Amino acid sequence: MNRSLVPVLGVLAVLLIAIAFVNPNFVDPPVFLAFLKRAAPLALLAAGQYFVIASGEFDLSVGSLITAEVVIAARLINGDADATWWVIVLLLVIGALTGLVNGTITTRFGVPSFIATLGMLLILEGAVFLWTDGAPRGALSDEFRMFGRNNVVGQIPWSVVILLLLGVGAVLLMRSDFGRTLMATGDNARAAALAGVRVSWVRTTAFILSGLSAAVAAVLLGGFGGVSAQVGRGMEFAAITAVVLGGVALGGGRGSVVGAMAGALTVESLFTLLNLLGVSGALEYAVQGLIIIAAVAFTSRRTDEHPRPGRGIRRGRAHHSVLK
Repeated sequence: MNRSLVPVLGVLAVLLIAIAFVNPNFVDPPVFLAFLKRAAPLALLAAGQYFVIASGEFDLSVGSLITAEVVIAARLINGDADATWWVIVLLLVIGALTGLVNGTITTRFGVPSFIATLGMLLILEGAVFLWTDGAPRGALSDEFRMFGRNNVVGQIPWSVVILLLLGVGAVLLMRSDFGRTLMATGDNARAAALAGVRVSWVRTTAFILSGLSAAVAAVLLGGFGGVSAQVGRGMEFAAITAVVLGGVALGGGRGSVVGAMAGALTVESLFTLLNLLGVSGALEYAVQGLIIIAAVAFTSRRTDEHPRPGRGIRRGRAHHSVLK
């Protein structure tokens, strides 16, 4: 097992045991699967955020993208089951296009991704408010909502199946040539470019994957909770929290997609435990902030103690030999 996964898996195990201690019913399969169903959107969002952060960038637009997609879906479907499938396809296209725009602004126009995606966040929030006047209209069909609230068979939710399938796909993608070039880009973009990597293409693809993950999360969240103008609020910060908690370096080039998804389960476990203990939900943002600061400090200290050798042009030559 990758040693970088040990801390997050250890924290996750402790939290799950604590939840089971407070609520013994948690270990029952239906209750545990319900927990995974709630955690699935955040885990998928964290996987998408991982691609962007591993490439050395940020995506702050995913929360507002989720809200916009749920609102758009409700307005277009408006209870019509026949509109379900083409609307889902449209949501995926919108997610991919949003990622493409974010990636293009960042890589082609030189706008820092933090600023570019923050601007996209504000644009999407403003567009949703302008379109709905703060009160979303329309309704999601039962066929749309089944992915977020129904089971495939028996007690197994659609959300869990989708999480497993897309999670396996993300792991396989990171083991492909794209995964190696992504990590090389996040580790040292200049060296990767000298080694023949199309850095702008790699980073733009990472943003597209993040947009697609937000679209899938929107389908699951819309199905689980229905239509709301607040459905995606704060999800971008929860995803970043999950990624850094999973041992992914914010500078890029270090960490695993499994760690990011495990970080999402850990975040969901922590909030579940706080809820069971009666702690106010208003503290969630404060907790996320503390987690980000502590996780980044821990990762930075570990990096200082165990620096990556040959960082720079020589590192790029090593990547060149791998990528050939």
